[in-house]
Amino acid sequence: MPVNIPRRYWRNLDWPLILAVLCLIAIGMVVIYSASYSQLEAANLNPFSYVRRQALAFCIGLGVAIVVVLIDYRAWKRWSRLTYLGTLLLLGGVLIFGDAVFGSQRWVRLGPLSLQPSELAKITLVLVLAKLFEKEENAQSLRGVTQAAVLTLIPMALIVIQPDLGTAVIFVGLFFAMWYVGNARLRSLLIAALLLVAVAGGIILASMQGWISVIKPYQLKRILVFLNPYADRDGAGWNVIQSIIAIGSGRFFGKGIRGGTQSSLHFLPANHTDFVFSVIAEEFGFLGSLFVLALFVLLIWRGLRVAAVAKDTYGTLLAAGATSIFFFHLIINVGMALGMMPVTGLPLPFITAGGSTMITSLIAVAIILNVGLRRSKIMF
Repeated sequence: MPVNIPRRYWRNLDWPLILAVLCLIAIGMVVIYSASYSQLEAANLNPFSYVRRQALAFCIGLGVAIVVVLIDYRAWKRWSRLTYLGTLLLLGGVLIFGDAVFGSQRWVRLGPLSLQPSELAKITLVLVLAKLFEKEENAQSLRGVTQAAVLTLIPMALIVIQPDLGTAVIFVGLFFAMWYVGNARLRSLLIAALLLVAVAGGIILASMQGWISVIKPYQLKRILVFLNPYADRDGAGWNVIQSIIAIGSGRFFGKGIRGGTQSSLHFLPANHTDFVFSVIAEEFGFLGSLFVLALFVLLIWRGLRVAAVAKDTYGTLLAAGATSIFFFHLIINVGMALGMMPVTGLPLPFITAGGSTMITSLIAVAIILNVGLRRSKIMF
């Protein structure tokens, strides 16, 4: 197993990327504490309970990330098939043995933390698609694209059954992003995208008519409420309305830590998870929100730079795929908080409270760093 890294490689370590991630993690700890302290105190629990879990997940994720960085990414090819099969077993097992939370069967309890296999499945998909699209002909032939689509749809279907449509959307984004980076033909991409929109529209329409039950009633309501939250202001639209109020009330400088009324008075549900960006906007204002978004832009930019200067196509695909995870999560989570996208429950990496999200995000960063360490070109 190639774990020795020549000393000259360490000069390629991407410090701007690392500093951006550490800043986001620090901000996340503060926001999680501020968002959850009042509800934890009301329940006579330690107000640092969620912060401690997040710190534990960070320590575990950091350990895993160090191992990922040390092993040459080109050695991962031989493990991709085994990793994929293991992920499918985890996704199937969670449907049978997992803990149900709010009607979703997504978690497996591991001591103080809960593991969400669907989060790890994103990393697995990146590894599998990178190996497949490394050969340009697979990105340009019907057989290769079909194989990639099947590899994406199998874990995606298991995730939809949980049900977790938000993560399933990320899988679609990863498929198209890595297909594009693998040098797909533009015409094929457009045809596939139009076909996907038509199929998705047909599924939504059929679910609304009751012909099929792929999309649950509450998920349909979320999609419809997205168009007009005030159509059900005390029901499905409540979260979005309160999120928009929280963001607007923060104004330019915000209300300060533990000063957000929408959050501390429990008007804003899931304030330390789904709507954590709303807490940032309320307590740190437009300026703080802009700073957090700038850190994510820096992370994504550095990831794309690593992909552009990677030693080989496989490295380019790995770095691009890992970076895409952050891009899609950022767009969907922030769009959800602003009422510009349906509520899906997707976390904001490094900020949202959640062990699986923290560990998976650190692994994705480690993949980018690994590819960057072993690049052969000069990066400024």
